[in-house]
Amino acid sequence: MPRPDANRGMVAEPMRSPDRSTSTPSRPGRAALAVVVTLAGAVLPGGCGTEPIDPNAARAALRDTVDYVGASRCVGCHRAETEQWRGSHHDLAMQEVAADTVLGDFDDVEFEHFGIRSRFHRDGERYLVTTPNAAGEPETFQIAWVFGVTPLQQYLIDLGDGHLHALSICWDSRPAADGGQRWFHLFPDEPIAHTDPLHWTGRFFNWNRSCAVCHSTGLRRNYDAEHDRYATTWTDLDVACETCHGPGSAHVAWAEAGADPADSVRGLIVDLGMPGRTLVRKEGSPTSAPTSATAAQTQVETCAPCHSRRTQLDEHPWAGRPFADGHRIALLDRDLYEPDGQILDEVYVYGSFLQSKMHAAGVACSDCHDPHSQRLRAGGNALCAQCHDPQVFDLPAHHFHEVGSPGAQCVACHMPARTYMVVDPRRDHSFRVPRPDLALKLGTPDACTGCHTDWTPGQAAAAIDQHTGSTDWRRPHYGTALAAGRRSEPDAGGALRKLAEDVARPGIVRGSALSLLGERPEPASEAAFRKALADADPSLRVAALAGLDAFPLERRLALAAELLEDPVHGVRIEAARVLADVPLERFGARRAAFEAAFAEFVAAQRVDDDRASARTVLALALSRRGDLRGAEAEYRAAIRLEPYAVQPWVNLADLLRTQERDDAAEALLREGLGQVAVPADLEHVLGLVLVRKGERDEALLHLARAARLAPEQPRYAYVHAVALHDTGEPELAIRTLEEAVRRHPHDADLLQALVSFEMERGAADRALGWAERLVEARPDDPNARGLLQQVQAMSRGGR
Repeated sequence: MPRPDANRGMVAEPMRSPDRSTSTPSRPGRAALAVVVTLAGAVLPGGCGTEPIDPNAARAALRDTVDYVGASRCVGCHRAETEQWRGSHHDLAMQEVAADTVLGDFDDVEFEHFGIRSRFHRDGERYLVTTPNAAGEPETFQIAWVFGVTPLQQYLIDLGDGHLHALSICWDSRPAADGGQRWFHLFPDEPIAHTDPLHWTGRFFNWNRSCAVCHSTGLRRNYDAEHDRYATTWTDLDVACETCHGPGSAHVAWAEAGADPADSVRGLIVDLGMPGRTLVRKEGSPTSAPTSATAAQTQVETCAPCHSRRTQLDEHPWAGRPFADGHRIALLDRDLYEPDGQILDEVYVYGSFLQSKMHAAGVACSDCHDPHSQRLRAGGNALCAQCHDPQVFDLPAHHFHEVGSPGAQCVACHMPARTYMVVDPRRDHSFRVPRPDLALKLGTPDACTGCHTDWTPGQAAAAIDQHTGSTDWRRPHYGTALAAGRRSEPDAGGALRKLAEDVARPGIVRGSALSLLGERPEPASEAAFRKALADADPSLRVAALAGLDAFPLERRLALAAELLEDPVHGVRIEAARVLADVPLERFGARRAAFEAAFAEFVAAQRVDDDRASARTVLALALSRRGDLRGAEAEYRAAIRLEPYAVQPWVNLADLLRTQERDDAAEALLREGLGQVAVPADLEHVLGLVLVRKGERDEALLHLARAARLAPEQPRYAYVHAVALHDTGEPELAIRTLEEAVRRHPHDADLLQALVSFEMERGAADRALGWAERLVEARPDDPNARGLLQQVQAMSRGGR
């Protein structure tokens, strides 16, 4: 379970019948059968002049006609696969409450967390927990569903109106010898009061929006936004056949019609096979590789939606569609990944795998994992030996460790693990080479010192130098450019542009470079964005579009308009969002394309109507289109949903400002200060509101609080210093800026303010020093060079 962000707001989601299915599985009707028979006939060779059809086109045509039938309809023909699936993590993703499914100890056991006691007990066949409710009062709840199996098991409780919530107290189902067979809290090191957003009754622990879509099959959330109710349904309680293979009604009809072997489509909307693909080892190479680098894409993108940090863009993103059609992948963002792309927060594999050489070579998930049992294809290093010659790689000459020791395991060096949810270690699927040299430079983890805890990264790097007799392993790495971009270093722009245009790098890495370039747009970066907008990778096109936000309207329109007609849904809607403020008449012949894409964008945000983040994104787009009433309604809905989320308060206050409603903005922000856990943003915006109202003394208090609460935000220190200067405190303003520059040595606004304030008080030499620092920080900025020349001239004139 991912931890919320620093603001503890945006995260980057009814008791039913005891049957495994909440609705009667639908049988294929005559229309569905007719479709399958027609398609089957079309692929028969010869006969009345018919031509073989494109299987991909046939599957696409099926998607609007098929429905879920439930796993019980699959068993008759697929017994072997069913037996493999039984007892798997997918099968046990969610279960009914029963003596053989509940693993936790409900034998009148108490658990205490920071003085708050909960009791787990039974009443006959009813499993109960007595724990604080949303009001902080002890209440006894019945366990409605069992969630997961190992290494931990959670329990769902019905809170009414269809809201199912997962307890934040979980059962550690590992063996006792491994520290398991106990109750534990997901946040063991901090007290969680009933008012905390992380309390189990809060939306962060709501199953319907955060968990359900990847733990059940054929899910329909059926959220009623007006009344904040769910009527969620599914066809299979667990992760069953149709999660991966797609709705099966047409396939059943094909089978019942005689299972025509000439029909390569077979009524399936997705083909997870990889015909003609084999693993081949070229002569002289120690590593095998797939004969096709693209054959695995459909399979990998079928797994990706539930094994990635992503935003869902379609209420029903069925298997077989391109990933970017129904989802938007999270990039290598600061709060998710280390600067070099290693896992930081819980990111669920796919974003890591996209960075790997394995993905680039066309390795599929099923090369290592059995798709039905989810078990590994082989144990230990034998799994890797399927492709990597053990006579080369499974020797001390390669791994530097004694054969059979923990350090000799391939995963120890190439897939280091990080533990989430207290007891669940997840391995990094970027399959990287240990880089203690990068750890030394960037502060990132490295596999060497992860085991050799008494070593420094420098010692580990020296050991590799000694073992290899070379420093060639210290190759350039994209993490250096991404780290520089995150720190706004002087040479970051050039390095990021080079990375963004490097087609040999993974798309998620290039997209992350574009994201950082978009934070500080420069004219020199436009070529990198233009190239990415034409790239074959749709996720890269989305990232490039997102980076255009700060570009002038004319440039955005010129660069993005064509993508309003992109074949990929996720690309079209991002183009519409980026162009939301463009007047309709400016689109010319693409006006209809924009209107269609913007309607798709709105629908995509409605998928997450129960999330403040989606409401906020929609509100911002509506305000840019001039629909201020609609935007205000969305912001207020976001605040009702998640009053602890910062952005809706801030954006709504700014919307009120644009309407000259500063009194309403002030009242709103004062209300928000009592709701938000880390209110730095609200303090800052309230200070600006009070400045506009002429209440400078109180404004200074709020601006100072914002800068103190968020020292990582150089803008807050800058605004506070400017306010101090404007109220007659130039010395204090300069000291405030100097302190901020120590934390943010390359921030142009801080440096420019120091130049200005020092010149104003006649300290030409100090101003010259800051101007030189500014040019070092922004070497390609003509304004910085112009300011330096101005200061140099004034300095010479004063001597």
